[in-house]
Amino acid sequence: MIPKEKILKNFFGYDQFRPLQSEIIDHITAGQDCMVLMPTGGGKSICFQVPALMMDGLALVISPLIALMHDQVQALKANGVRAEYINSSLGMREVREIEQACKDGELKLLYVSPEKLFAKGFLDWLETLPISLIAVDESHCVSTWGHDFRPEYTQLGTLKRSFPKVAMVALTATADRVTRKDVLKQLDIPDAKVYISSFDRPNLSLTVALGRNRVKLIEKFINDHRKQAGIVYCLSRKNTEQLAEALQKAGIKAKAYHAGIDSALRTKTQNEFLNDEIQVVCATIAFGMGIDKSNVRWVIHYSVPANVEGFYQEIGRAGRDGMKADTLLFYSYNDLVIRKSMVQDSNLPSDMKEIQYAKIERMKQYSEAQICRRRVLLSYFNEEITKDCGNCDVCKNPPQRFDGSVLAQKALSAIVRTKESIAMGMLIDVLRGSNSRKVFEAGHHTIKTFGVGKDLKYEEWADYILQMMNLGIMDIAHDEQHVYKLNGLSKQVLSGQHQVQLVHYKPFEEKQAEREAYAPKEKTKKEIIKDTLFEHLREFRKKIADQKKVPPYIVFSDATLSDFAQKKPISKEECLKISGVAELKYQQYGEMFVNEIRDFLKSVSKSSAAGIDSAQFSYELYKEGLDLDQIAVQRNLSPSTILGHLSKYYEEGVDIDLMRYISASDYIEITNMAKQMNIQKGEAIKPLFDAMESKHDYQKLRIALTIWYRKG
Repeated sequence: MIPKEKILKNFFGYDQFRPLQSEIIDHITAGQDCMVLMPTGGGKSICFQVPALMMDGLALVISPLIALMHDQVQALKANGVRAEYINSSLGMREVREIEQACKDGELKLLYVSPEKLFAKGFLDWLETLPISLIAVDESHCVSTWGHDFRPEYTQLGTLKRSFPKVAMVALTATADRVTRKDVLKQLDIPDAKVYISSFDRPNLSLTVALGRNRVKLIEKFINDHRKQAGIVYCLSRKNTEQLAEALQKAGIKAKAYHAGIDSALRTKTQNEFLNDEIQVVCATIAFGMGIDKSNVRWVIHYSVPANVEGFYQEIGRAGRDGMKADTLLFYSYNDLVIRKSMVQDSNLPSDMKEIQYAKIERMKQYSEAQICRRRVLLSYFNEEITKDCGNCDVCKNPPQRFDGSVLAQKALSAIVRTKESIAMGMLIDVLRGSNSRKVFEAGHHTIKTFGVGKDLKYEEWADYILQMMNLGIMDIAHDEQHVYKLNGLSKQVLSGQHQVQLVHYKPFEEKQAEREAYAPKEKTKKEIIKDTLFEHLREFRKKIADQKKVPPYIVFSDATLSDFAQKKPISKEECLKISGVAELKYQQYGEMFVNEIRDFLKSVSKSSAAGIDSAQFSYELYKEGLDLDQIAVQRNLSPSTILGHLSKYYEEGVDIDLMRYISASDYIEITNMAKQMNIQKGEAIKPLFDAMESKHDYQKLRIALTIWYRKG
């Protein structure tokens, strides 16, 4: 097998794997089944694409949406990977050509829709091929408990029976404990190892605002994110159309997208968004899962989503490239009423309706949270973090907290003494010493914890228990009537080893009145410096993408452009060190970008130098981390002239590391000779050059002497 590190660099342009990726790849190449949970943009695709290139045979990828397949295959081909897809968008002739390529061993990855997979005779044909691995993407769709259930996916267990010796990997960005268990059962791999990466997406800021004056706030938000692509998720088709029209009137390039729009028009809108021809898509949940656009910089929820899984996946469509991105959720009680009525009017069985009600309640809890919102999200996926994120509206405007350890111990004790069999309502009744019939019938009035919290009102206990749950000190079992369960952190709290910080109870409206709805973040000085070049490269990328007829992010991601703008590569060697630039990508686009960076910086040099002292401008570039040759190229000046600029500042006592331009041995040799010849500051250095028989050039001599003179 080709080493996985070599494949990662040569085909994808990355120098190292992200956490868990290497371990997962080893597990798959050993022929073992597994499930991979990683956040959107966390690198799930690498987990099966690298093994596919390492192993003999053809990797089969089951993907739910046509557009998603198209984007991923397009990106793979741009990286030099032999991949194709088969779905309903292709004609018979195209399908036959791809099937022949599979038979001839010309492909490494084949993406297939579940509908095509179970078309007559297709599975039998697959069994004639040397399948190396099977990947089920967006595998939460398999589960009847998931938020995006798809009936066709329930048949995927057939694959394991058809290919019992082939490794199967299920991949998803969102699945709670119940959903994970159901997915593995449906795929007929119940004992597969589950790899859970951190769900944390620290690059996403999280903000919640009251659902008032939404349109005006959205206009302001978008204007603060000028030229940045974003998605606004709406509850209804009517909302998408009304909002898109309002934004258009405000001069914003926006379009609506929902299932009721003509298919051709939907495709046109999606392509315009992918190609950066429109900035905003106002959509229902029908939009987003099928795109692989890495440079979405923000996501807004016009109303409260139906569940945390959907919300998390939708905000995850922002910042897939790892760069900073913003999210904003509008919250109102009316949204919750509508969501619950939608569940009530659905054809779901009663037990599934109860699950959906509980999930809506968790969204309410997230929206009203007075603790770090990221901690609330991560606790939902059973991930514990002990520090606040600093990148949500609660962290930026922190409320006053108090030591709630005793309250937490009371609640946890009641859960223990009722044998982890009670949900919130009963728990509060026990703590408050309620004389309700249900409490007495269950015998809970006899436990020691009965009535220990009678000094607090019902709504206060409800608020504090929700905070405790969001802090991760207890779990909730939705598939067991939403009863509370203890975990490792619960025991630490009960034993007094972990302190619980709670926020004093306040009604949601009062809490929101104390917090600004939206406050744009200030950019750092480093970001401001590289912004102009980044925008220039973004426009240059768009021009190339239009010529090649591909989405701009296929050329290079925003993260790669940002790296270009920060490091300013001016050679092939420097360009290949940029994350996301593989050899094939450099051959296709790299040299063009290097030349564009050179030309841009030369023009910037001329215009900037007119406004400041030339030496000062060279020094500013030095402070950005550029070496002597880079500064010279960008300023269109000789290295010796740049050295003169830096020496001027060095002699004035400015902290400049001139020793990085000369070796210690050369410095000692030159200064020893200068000392013997009694070379004085300001004298010509040609005698020194001649005395050393031209061993060192004038530039090196000047560097050594400049350092020597300053040292006295």
